[in-house]
Amino acid sequence: MNSQLFSKFKITTKLSIILVFLIVFFSNNDKAFAQKKDFLVVLDAGHGGKDPGKIGYKNSKEKEIALKIVLQVGKLLEKQPNIKVIYTRKTDVFVDLWERGRIANKADANLFVSIHCNAHNSQASGSETWVLGTHANRQNFEVAKAENSVILLEDNYKKNYKGFDPNSPESIIGLTLMQEEYLDQSIQLASIIQHGFTNRLKRKNRGVKQAGFVVLYQTYMPSILIETGFLTNKKEGPYLNSKAGQQKFSESIYKDIVKYMKQLALNTVINEDVVEEPKITPSEIIVTTTNDIQFKVQIAAGRRKLATKSYNFKGLKNIERVKAGKIYRYYFGKTSNYKKIKELKKQANSKGYNSAFIVAFKNGKKISIDDVLKKS
Repeated sequence: MNSQLFSKFKITTKLSIILVFLIVFFSNNDKAFAQKKDFLVVLDAGHGGKDPGKIGYKNSKEKEIALKIVLQVGKLLEKQPNIKVIYTRKTDVFVDLWERGRIANKADANLFVSIHCNAHNSQASGSETWVLGTHANRQNFEVAKAENSVILLEDNYKKNYKGFDPNSPESIIGLTLMQEEYLDQSIQLASIIQHGFTNRLKRKNRGVKQAGFVVLYQTYMPSILIETGFLTNKKEGPYLNSKAGQQKFSESIYKDIVKYMKQLALNTVINEDVVEEPKITPSEIIVTTTNDIQFKVQIAAGRRKLATKSYNFKGLKNIERVKAGKIYRYYFGKTSNYKKIKELKKQANSKGYNSAFIVAFKNGKKISIDDVLKKS
């Protein structure tokens, strides 16, 4: 073999090796993409078995409607690539609250969604979505108390819940946010769900709220509890009990879970809906605080670290960035004057931050704005 022919042979061999390498590389990468971890959603149908939940129009039962909606949501989600669904129950059985949380935690789920129906002795109507938090007022405590009372039907509930008393406000207050970083994501999802109910289904918007639900306290991931509507309402009850109504709610919840997932994938800063901003009459807005209490407007939160420049916040200046766990919170303005902070909130709203809300701090630590206003 002459030298020229040998050189050509060497070049051909090198090209063959490179070609094989590229084929193997891209083949392995395809496998890697195919093996991407699924987004795991735990769907929890409220109540079940010996616990019927709320009873409504024409003896409709919360446990049955919640289950039908959950199964439809799950069926839609399972059609999506890279989404896996786990159910706390798929039949009419009783499942302890602690067991529902254990199922989600054991699976290391990305999301926990508990679906319920509401009831009242009036003709109250509308949808609301809850995240974990100590009750902001007596009404919220009563809502949490009603949902938590199911633990009294469980065997050895005192042992399982370490003496937790669903009838005691002190027990509710004792529920702490062990992973505070999940609260922002829970509010994010709750806000998206509520927006869908209000604009897509034309339901009355009862808002995103916080209360001490045991079923949410048991989980270690973003978690929400949906109250789809009131079974006791003459129009809403029959709608919730109909196939058409259940399908509409299922499709709306499904679409907004997918929307939430896309927002996470984009890793963009998100806006949050108001979480029970206290209802204060004009005569009460004469608040004088000491310099150790400061009000701020929270306009966004997310995992993305943004420079606090006005071009990142629609022209707003005086932006503060605070990290809590893996989440960055973005605050606009700072003042000890409540009237002034209300004006700043309106300014944020005018820039498109429609779900901005006011928070209070004392000596740098976040505190309840309700307490500040009441004491002032």
